[in-house]
Amino acid sequence: MDKMKIIGGDRLRGTIKVSGAKNSAVALIPAAILADSPVTIEGLPDISDVHILGSLIEEIGGSFSFDGKEAVIDPTNMVSMPLPNGKVKKLRASYYLMGAMLGRFKKAVVGLPGGCHLGPRPIDQHIKGFEALGATVTNEQGAIYLRAEELRGARIFLDVVSVGATINIMLAAVRAKGRTIIENAAKEPEIIDVATLLSNMGAKIKGAGTDVIRIDGVEKLSGCRHAIIPDRIEAGTYMIAAAATNSEVVVDNVIPQHVESLTAKLREMGVRVETGEDQILVCGTDVLKAVDVKTLVYPGFPTDLQQPFTALLTKANGTSVVTDTIYSARFKHVDELRRMNANVKVEGRSAIVTGPVKLQGAKVKASDLRAGAALVIAGLMAEGVTEITGVEHIDRGYSNLVEKLSDIGATIWREKMTDEEIEQVKNA
Repeated sequence: MDKMKIIGGDRLRGTIKVSGAKNSAVALIPAAILADSPVTIEGLPDISDVHILGSLIEEIGGSFSFDGKEAVIDPTNMVSMPLPNGKVKKLRASYYLMGAMLGRFKKAVVGLPGGCHLGPRPIDQHIKGFEALGATVTNEQGAIYLRAEELRGARIFLDVVSVGATINIMLAAVRAKGRTIIENAAKEPEIIDVATLLSNMGAKIKGAGTDVIRIDGVEKLSGCRHAIIPDRIEAGTYMIAAAATNSEVVVDNVIPQHVESLTAKLREMGVRVETGEDQILVCGTDVLKAVDVKTLVYPGFPTDLQQPFTALLTKANGTSVVTDTIYSARFKHVDELRRMNANVKVEGRSAIVTGPVKLQGAKVKASDLRAGAALVIAGLMAEGVTEITGVEHIDRGYSNLVEKLSDIGATIWREKMTDEEIEQVKNA
């Protein structure tokens, strides 16, 4: 196991390139199962979630080759093998294998997903969609069993806006007979990305990116080449890092429209943000204004940027209120920020941040992916050395984070943990 160390106080300067979208990658790889020939995906991020999904593809008879940027997935010889536990437990997005395998094989056995512990994130809307399409769904010994004689198109209204359910129903519906209409669908850019891949494979999908998606099922889908979209959450994390360190940074390979809600909040705080075609220049300032933030479904402020943004707000003048309407348990980073001298308290679904304070380096632990990003930003701001354990969470969603930040002037590195340190972290 590794730990990450940061000596804070450096001003960053230069260009940092964003990798492909993690939240697209974890859906695009399962989507390839639906093809009858190889699928090539360009620009995949080199993160642990991609490697885990690749090994799951191999477990069910497919081949997965990945050079760190481009992956070739050959689903030709796949079989409907049960995936009850094991690697499935390591990432939340393993549930996309349900929709993809149901679409291709009309049956699937997939263990209940793992990933970050962010409180209850039920898959009831996924199951509602699968059942509407004609599948029987049962929970047997901690695994979801899906079986269907055939899948038939249906009108499905999602009770809550869910990215996961929207994509999973799309995956199952593209090979169903007849038309499927998903109402109250999520509108995130990653959904458009998945729909683009499926369309390139031969699917008939209209309305992706709106709240009503129409899918006419087809009998077969074929392999293709697809370029993934840039990761808007990674881009946002580096924009926040630039603002937090009063730096001048160009964030490259970004779709500015995808981060408009963050751009607006940074400008409200007094940060200069200039957008180009596929780049964003962020120029920090010594004096930041407090702002209130409420996370919402896209195009609102992303829940995945709430934790990094909370770290930034410790530097702002005044009191800020951060409300997370998506995941009520997404405040586990607050106790760690307090170790670093942050003045933050949690009340219900909100964190109240009073600043400015000077953060102090400390030993802290990342409890989940975006909490890890928040602690990296806090470490970049803090006086002295910050030591972060739980780095495996950060590796799930950020490709080459240490190298990218080092290249623009951060003092950040990784070290192997001793057996004694590993034991201390496990018992903490």
